[in-house]
Amino acid sequence: MVLRKLTKHDRYLLDLCDQLNGKYDKVYTNLLFKNSKRVIAEADVVSTKNDLIDVYEVKCSKRIIKAKKQLRKIKRILENTSKEQNNYRFFFYCGSSRELVEIN
Repeated sequence: MVLRKLTKHDRYLLDLCDQLNGKYDKVYTNLLFKNSKRVIAEADVVSTKNDLIDVYEVKCSKRIIKAKKQLRKIKRILENTSKEQNNYRFFFYCGSSRELVEIN
């Protein structure tokens, strides 16, 4: 078995998952959104509780523009593929400052 050193992004992702632990029914990491040909988007963390779905984008620094772009793409995918009305919320997590911001 080969162990690799965690990247800074991976450490921040685990830190966020530790903060979310116990608040949700399920927490998924590195969730891929694909069509038949390729990966369209990747969500760092997707958490569910009852009918609420929270999507988190983790960045190492305060590059919120990139996070917003990724979250908008995921929002479009979820809205286009969902047959029922779900409650989605989207968040940006800055690992260096441990700041969590809800994105509308």
